[in-house]
Amino acid sequence: MLANATFEGAKQEEDIDTKLVRAFNATLDDLLQCHGIIIGTPENFGYMSGAIKDFFDRTYYPAIDHQLNLPYALFVSAGNDGRGAVKQIDRILTGYPMKKVADPIIARGEVTQLHLDACYELGHTMAAGLSCGVF
Repeated sequence: MLANATFEGAKQEEDIDTKLVRAFNATLDDLLQCHGIIIGTPENFGYMSGAIKDFFDRTYYPAIDHQLNLPYALFVSAGNDGRGAVKQIDRILTGYPMKKVADPIIARGEVTQLHLDACYELGHTMAAGLSCGVF
């Protein structure tokens, strides 16, 4: 739900090609072709999902030579407080390197319309920033 809301927001900028890719299917080529990335994850045991960790494990070292410097943003569906997942993802993305361009959206507990609206805005903001050359 959060990913779809984010994707719908990003699609509002018609001059920006937007893709929604599951972490297990995402590749280094996806990173090399994009101009910005929004990562979403459930919080599992105070950490990111295994799928996101797998994506990082597969792409981190091959990406270093490319100095991606991509803008990124995050959203977390948290059963706890979400800070552990955010902290670890931020730490890893610093090494690619990527730069955070928005505060993370942390949806604690049941996903509400407010969470969905926040993710929609996050997607739209990222796409608008890319479209205008802000990021």
